[in-house]
Amino acid sequence: MTMLMQSLSISGILTIDMHSLNNEGAEGNQLQTRMVHIVDENGEPTVVNAISGDMLKHIQAEHLHGLALEKELPLCAGCTKFNSNRINADAEFFKSLGDKNAIGDTLKKVLQHCAVDDLEGVLITQGGRSTPRKSTVEFGWLVGVPEKTRTESYFHVKFDNNRGQGSGDESGANLGQNIFYRPASSGEYALVMNAELSRVGFNDVEREYQITDEDRKKRTRALLESILLTFIRPLGAHRNTQFPHIVNFQGIVTTSTAAIPAPTVSPLNGSYLDEVQKIQENLNRLFSDAITTYKFESQSEFTKIMADLIEQVR
Repeated sequence: MTMLMQSLSISGILTIDMHSLNNEGAEGNQLQTRMVHIVDENGEPTVVNAISGDMLKHIQAEHLHGLALEKELPLCAGCTKFNSNRINADAEFFKSLGDKNAIGDTLKKVLQHCAVDDLEGVLITQGGRSTPRKSTVEFGWLVGVPEKTRTESYFHVKFDNNRGQGSGDESGANLGQNIFYRPASSGEYALVMNAELSRVGFNDVEREYQITDEDRKKRTRALLESILLTFIRPLGAHRNTQFPHIVNFQGIVTTSTAAIPAPTVSPLNGSYLDEVQKIQENLNRLFSDAITTYKFESQSEFTKIMADLIEQVR
């Protein structure tokens, strides 16, 4: 297999308007958005709106699930139905494992049995086991750039023609007219993420690949495609009425063809593009041009870069 990329990273600014991807709970009829404490590039603590890495990982995993079904990649019973318990919900798989066995042997069978568990990771504890499969893809929080994000709360009504009978229902059923407040956030968000392509199909315990080169190629392409789609269509909460407006995506993709990681620098640092390129220059002095960078100024440029890289996996 020709697949030079060992890892891929993205650092960028994603501009999203009027989204509700980051709610963390409700008080009464008031939905709360998520706010986090960070330190800005000047070393000053501040509070900003943010979308968790869990949400980004869920979006990417849902795209991967669709691609895996379409490409007929092997899936466990849990992942076939996009069950969050993944292979832990596959009773037949655990019957096939038999009695408690070595971690390396269990991991080998997991990698061969399911592409999603291989790429997204899982923790198996059934039968007295403690077998972790670390994810091959990592997302940081999507953090609002200070002074460039805003959140407002908007009044909504579930209108009922029979509202003269009063609001709500004492039984707790979703009946009658209800009012509620829902947040909408807009702004520029800093993104960092990384994909360890060299670990696709790799048994971290036995230190060897457990699937064929052809299967590694198929899974690697599906993983990269799912990352690309994450920034084309962000799945998540309240999209039926608050489908996010993606205004722009700009940043830098880095790839590594050696064991050294593809570098990232948080866009919360206003000089992150220059920093990434200087890191590239320094690392390439030591590792024979192992790092390549690709700047992008829009969603379409990002899409082209990713499509070009995906086509190189052959």
